[in-house]
Amino acid sequence: MTKSAALQGRAAKPALWSDYLQLLKPRVMSLVVFTAATGLVCSGAKMNPLLAAVAILCIAIGAGASGALNMWFDADIDAHMARTRARPVPSGKVQGAEAATMGIVLSLFSVMLLGVATNWLAAGLLAFTIFFYAVVYTMWLKRWTPQNIVIGGLAGALPPAIGWAAAGGSAPLNAWLMVLIIFMWTPPHAWALALYTSQDYAKVGVPMMPVARGAASTRKQIFVYSLLFVPICLAPAATGLGGPIFLAIAAAGGLIFLLLAWRVFRSKAGDAPDERIEGEDRLYAVRAGAKDARNLFAFSILYLTLLFAALLAEHLIGVAPLELLP
Repeated sequence: MTKSAALQGRAAKPALWSDYLQLLKPRVMSLVVFTAATGLVCSGAKMNPLLAAVAILCIAIGAGASGALNMWFDADIDAHMARTRARPVPSGKVQGAEAATMGIVLSLFSVMLLGVATNWLAAGLLAFTIFFYAVVYTMWLKRWTPQNIVIGGLAGALPPAIGWAAAGGSAPLNAWLMVLIIFMWTPPHAWALALYTSQDYAKVGVPMMPVARGAASTRKQIFVYSLLFVPICLAPAATGLGGPIFLAIAAAGGLIFLLLAWRVFRSKAGDAPDERIEGEDRLYAVRAGAKDARNLFAFSILYLTLLFAALLAEHLIGVAPLELLP
């Protein structure tokens, strides 16, 4: 499919509300909302509940706007990838121009409302996040460098800082520590998936790491990033952000994460195409050779969720932070 065809779309009948919802990437949006809410609560700032709800809504809308712009621009390659060809634009359910317009309008709305309702630091961070994901990552990095997901991961990592800034008007060290956790989590998480979906990326010329550097190099880099990532997950217990519940989850989950990353490193995941049966869940249904990569991908989502759930719970119920550093 050419870019012009993607822009015009192939909708033969009016799109359903669910098609427009899918443009917003609700799975991704749910993680953004969760981490942003955690940042907002961890700030410790007293905030009007209505304004807090508006702030989280704006961040959610901004994330959805990024998703719509991504689906508009990537429609030409999405149409040829098994994991993405059912998305609204390449499948013809929504016209490309509609997706682009929706993304732009929601971007402007979310940023302006967040600025008026809370402060312009939070709004500026949200605007930067949308721009970075939709323009820097989608339009440039994704098709240019195998480091696309490493650099582009900053967009998905920023919501905790936006939430913190919305509540407290600033983004101190602990806010950026939460950002760093997500930023370092992204490469092993995304590359584990890419190991068993690399044939899709190769088909459309996207230089994901397994395509550009090979499966063996990708497995090695996953393990190296995991070795760097897990200690960072322990850091909030030393900075006054996390308490004993968080430390226990970070340590135990980190050991499991490293074990799964080691298994990926020692595996043959990605050495051969993973031909899945049509209609299977393309995130989790894999053949035996890719199960180690699938297991790390799945656990990485659980681990990040538990880390942020622990921080959120501790701050909501008043568990004292450890503050291991003098």
